[in-house]
Amino acid sequence: MGRYDRYILSQLLVLFGFFSLVLISVYWINQAVDLFDALIADGQNVAVFLELTALSLPQIVLLVLPVSAFVAVLYIFNRMISESELVVLQTAGLGPLRLLRPVVVFGLLLAVLIAIPAHILSPVARTEFNQRSSEVSRDLAGRFLRAGEFISPSDGLTVFIREITDLGEFRDIFLQDRTAEGTETTYTAHRALLVGTANGPRLVMFDGMAQTRLPDDRLAVVAFDDFTYDLAGLIDMPEERLRDIRELPTALLLTADEIDADLYGSTVTAMRFVAHDRIVKELFAFFIPIIGAAALMTGTFSRFGVWPQILTAVCLMVPLQMLWNITGTIAQSDLSRMWMAYIQPAAAAVVAAVMVALAMRRRRPRPRAQVAA
Repeated sequence: MGRYDRYILSQLLVLFGFFSLVLISVYWINQAVDLFDALIADGQNVAVFLELTALSLPQIVLLVLPVSAFVAVLYIFNRMISESELVVLQTAGLGPLRLLRPVVVFGLLLAVLIAIPAHILSPVARTEFNQRSSEVSRDLAGRFLRAGEFISPSDGLTVFIREITDLGEFRDIFLQDRTAEGTETTYTAHRALLVGTANGPRLVMFDGMAQTRLPDDRLAVVAFDDFTYDLAGLIDMPEERLRDIRELPTALLLTADEIDADLYGSTVTAMRFVAHDRIVKELFAFFIPIIGAAALMTGTFSRFGVWPQILTAVCLMVPLQMLWNITGTIAQSDLSRMWMAYIQPAAAAVVAAVMVALAMRRRRPRPRAQVAA
């Protein structure tokens, strides 16, 4: 690579990294707020929140990297045009194809950066995220481990715990059961433990009392040394999750058959589409920087900037995204139409070629004629 190539590529990578960091932070914070509220309300700690938000980053990266690359290309070439760097390079004899060479290399790097999370990181992170989410949903202790607060894990059930020891023992517990119509039972105990069994969670209470208000308003009081309260039938526990097809490796999705589809509760068409969607993302990402750079090269230096060319580049990307929404919907509805998933990168290649051709047709600045002495 020449000095110009290294210069442009280094500028693109620096701006690309900066815009990626900013956009990832914005997406991450937006998603983390909702996740934080849900986890804290469910009694989980900050460590679980940080783990789940970290596992969501690969999916955010897939959304952010193409946008960051597009913005970085527009910014760099806008600056080069406004500072007349592009005019100087063109005057020195560099044509549009030569000027676009570092952009093509940048597009290849972007495609690789998209392929890594699409095929490797995102499926693995999604598997871990879904697994941890399932474990958090099953973590019944998280719903109870809040001392000094009245909580309702389910309708008709109210729990209050005065203190929770470091060993997980409950001290001075109050439990009111109103799940049975016409009957209300209040349990109080000095100590209690939450025990998981094969048949579901159990609350074992020691040195306590059960007070039951019967339908005829009589009160039945029973003192006990130890009592086991079955929570399995009162609290909705999530069922064993079925693995999401987006967690599967691309090779398996591309070769999926009816047996695999039945195993994962999906269809062959859906599984194949997920695989081709990953491939389409990296192919389309390759053309994004080229379209942006070529669109700006169709303009010339102006005191008012190259905003028409920037708007043209943006307007070119919008129909391409709309095209994916249409063709993607058709492709995932019928296996025989799966080829339509590749219409978007094919259209992006055509648009890139057209913009490069328009840039090549633009006249290079001619040197001024020398005046004879």
